[in-house]
Amino acid sequence: MEVLLVLIVLAVVLLVGSVGAISIGRRRARRAPYLEPPARRPAEAPRPSAQPVAEPAPAVVAPEARYTTEPAEPVPDAEPAVIEPRPRFRDRLGKARSQFAGYVGSVLSRSAIDAETWDELEEALILADVGVGTTTEILDGLRARVKSDGIKTPQELVVALKADLIGALSDADRSLHVEPGATNVWLFVGVNGVGKTTTIGKVGQRFSEEGRPVTMAAADTFRAAAAEQLELWSRRVGADLVRGSEGGDPGAVVFDAVQRAKAKGSTLVLADTAGRLHTKVNLMEELKKVRRVAEREPGKVTEVLLVIDATTGQNGLVQAKEFGEAVAVTGVVLTKLDGTAKGGIALAIERELGVPIKLVGLGETAHDLVDFEPHEFIDALFEA
Repeated sequence: MEVLLVLIVLAVVLLVGSVGAISIGRRRARRAPYLEPPARRPAEAPRPSAQPVAEPAPAVVAPEARYTTEPAEPVPDAEPAVIEPRPRFRDRLGKARSQFAGYVGSVLSRSAIDAETWDELEEALILADVGVGTTTEILDGLRARVKSDGIKTPQELVVALKADLIGALSDADRSLHVEPGATNVWLFVGVNGVGKTTTIGKVGQRFSEEGRPVTMAAADTFRAAAAEQLELWSRRVGADLVRGSEGGDPGAVVFDAVQRAKAKGSTLVLADTAGRLHTKVNLMEELKKVRRVAEREPGKVTEVLLVIDATTGQNGLVQAKEFGEAVAVTGVVLTKLDGTAKGGIALAIERELGVPIKLVGLGETAHDLVDFEPHEFIDALFEA
């Protein structure tokens, strides 16, 4: 009996132990496995908390900013533009000099002054477009000097000719007139295509660089491109511009420009004019009217500048006569002198018309419109 009780007790003990072991195993299975802690890294400097930097977006360029034919407007606070030195006649009159100096060289190579010498000088002057009348007058005077001064050699003859040509151009008043205290008006006249509008822009550039404000009047209302071109120049040089409607009254444009100049304190109005109407009579009558309007208070016409293309030669002289009779031209602007072998037109204009050349164009940039210097001009023709 006792043995039986002992067996029962052992059985119970074994049963309880098994149940406990199973329960503990189940609890351990439910726990997360034990992980070794990671090795400690060396201390790093703390990073600043910053937002991620995005890459810059590509710049958006408006289509009109990519392609433009208009000159950029002046930047108010920009460094002043570097003004190029005035071009030299010697450097720009290569075409005229190559022809004229060739004849001079031939004369200098002679041993004496003979009939062929005079023929070569005559041919040189006529081919340079001095004109037959002016050439005859110059050579007649030179022949008289040869006799009176006892000139014997071709070298002395060439020196005398050069002095005579300089003297023929030296007596004129080439100053550009601006009357103090008045609203001055400069009228620019001439046929289409000679460079009137561009000349006005270059003159405006000159005054702008001198700190003298100008007003531009687009009075060539019969050619829309003229007003648009003058508008580009006005923006480039910082000048006021007055323009009218296409086909409108040119006199009204000049009148309004004078009034605006007076109100803005500008002392100079540069007025473009038409170069072609239905007939020459209409053109000249229109120019006379424009001048009368420009003279109304407070305006005062102090210059009427005839613009002539030097490459047209004697045709330019015919134009000068017609305009001179209509509007009392006070001076000539001779453009494109660097592009012609007919530089002698300068002599013809002054000798036959009595009108001084005041400005000449020696290139295409704004600073290539320069004062006419007779001595430098003649020197440039004779230098080989």
